[in-house]
Amino acid sequence: MSRFALRLTHLALLALMGTGSALNALAADGPMVSLPQADKARLDYGLKATDLGRGWYLMAGANDDFSQNNGCNIINTGFLQTDNGVVVINTGTSRLYGEQQHALIDRVTGGKPILQVIALNLHPDYFMGNQAYAANTLTATPTTAQGIAAEGKAYEDNLFRLCGDWMKGTQAVVPQPSIQNTGLVNIQGRKLTLLELKGHTASDLVVFDPDSRLMWAGGLVFHNRIVTTPHAQIQPWIESLQRLKALKPSVVIPSHGPISSGTEAIDQTLDYLTWLDGRLKTAAQSGAEMNDVMQAGAPERFRQFAAYPAEFYRNVTNLYPAYERAALRKP
Repeated sequence: MSRFALRLTHLALLALMGTGSALNALAADGPMVSLPQADKARLDYGLKATDLGRGWYLMAGANDDFSQNNGCNIINTGFLQTDNGVVVINTGTSRLYGEQQHALIDRVTGGKPILQVIALNLHPDYFMGNQAYAANTLTATPTTAQGIAAEGKAYEDNLFRLCGDWMKGTQAVVPQPSIQNTGLVNIQGRKLTLLELKGHTASDLVVFDPDSRLMWAGGLVFHNRIVTTPHAQIQPWIESLQRLKALKPSVVIPSHGPISSGTEAIDQTLDYLTWLDGRLKTAAQSGAEMNDVMQAGAPERFRQFAAYPAEFYRNVTNLYPAYERAALRKP
């Protein structure tokens, strides 16, 4: 394992132990990644921009569940600085997040123009900060844009309930359904590979830089955190992760949790989903009740992940009925 890989593994362990901004643990041969320090009294997300090289910057979110203490900021967002301007990846959970993100980007880039904003999927922490950006810069796949249009109001209501004052003035803004070309494409002067996959949602966009081999894996990959499953289909998700592994990324930025070296985070998500699929299938075939599955819990290797057991319980609630129906259909 490379020195950089070892340091990223150490970074993941620190995040798992809840060390917050102590993620400044990497030496000069790897990026120093800092988690935000939210100030609830001032409604300040405390966002930090980590230089990942070749124009890429990460704004890490807390590896946690939604709470007012972290401002409901649990998403990894970021941006690409090109000669022409800036491409933003995800805009966070609220109008306020988007505004503070935009201000930080302006400070880092010296006010370069925002040329494009990409929402990687339809979940609210990927796009609820869109109000901070010009409407003609907002982009997504057609399926994601359609999903945002259908569910945006419900997201507003749910997040106001969960996140309180952090959500003041937030309204869902639907991006343009303009990301229709995938494969190797030119984005604002940079050659990047776009992949539209599925499993976490019906449209999971992945941005891969073939030169640096850096991957924005979006909702397909979680690291040291239990996955979220409100729109999930496990088998397509597993197939999508196998496609990501085949690209052999050097650095993976998951939707939630610390960045990882190589395919570590992909492998971890695959491990969890493969176990979960087998567990739910076996339980349904044996006629187990949903509560029995929840009470049995997950194997020890998953119990230290962020949002366990609450997110695991939601996994079972979201997915188990489909496994029960499949078991009943069998002759």
